[in-house]
Amino acid sequence: MLSKVKPQSRSILVFDVNETLLDLKALRPHFERLFKDGAVVKEWFAQVLLYSQTVTQTGEYMDFGKLARAGLQMVAKIHQAQLTEEDIAGVMKSVGSLPPHPDVLDGLHKLHKEHFYIVALTNSGETVAKQQIKNAGLEDMFERVFSVDAVSKFKPAPEVYRYVAENLDVKPSELTMIAAHPWDLMGAKAAGCEVAFIQRPGTAWFPLTPKPALLGETLTELADQLIAREHRE
Repeated sequence: MLSKVKPQSRSILVFDVNETLLDLKALRPHFERLFKDGAVVKEWFAQVLLYSQTVTQTGEYMDFGKLARAGLQMVAKIHQAQLTEEDIAGVMKSVGSLPPHPDVLDGLHKLHKEHFYIVALTNSGETVAKQQIKNAGLEDMFERVFSVDAVSKFKPAPEVYRYVAENLDVKPSELTMIAAHPWDLMGAKAAGCEVAFIQRPGTAWFPLTPKPALLGETLTELADQLIAREHRE
């Protein structure tokens, strides 16, 4: 990670990791082999997110990796697939080595040139998250990596975003949360943050809440908007 410098107001960007920066499609070969359908990876991750939010509401917090394994077992049961411990371990290992989306490095480099203070906020455990970012070749792009483990609640609980603001000694309104998940951004906005949406393929904005002013199909496109906002202010 980069050296810890005092972040400047309105220049602090908080990135979600899985799907926003890292491409889950890299797991499709595993799901092709295990389920005869690579698209099941989306079903699995949706289950993991659903139950991360459920355990937050019920106060039964547990590690995201444990939820990921349980979600895989659920999907296997639904699809009547027989998974061995080796099969599950193979998927979990690959989660730690997901590649970035093709636009990520370019977008992050643009933001670095403009001296944004960039951190990550993820549902993954801190050790796993740092491994993911390092293996994706993004380690030098981030000042810090925050995990929801610190507050024992998963996103989109408002406490998660406020925890980041408190640790950076700023107000939530001085953070811009960037994610490919509308629910993540809705949680950040409820906590008082600014938000920016990367509309990855297969995603769409939730129509019952106003679209954010910052919205792009790639991080490169979104970086240009963030830079333009910074120059206006």
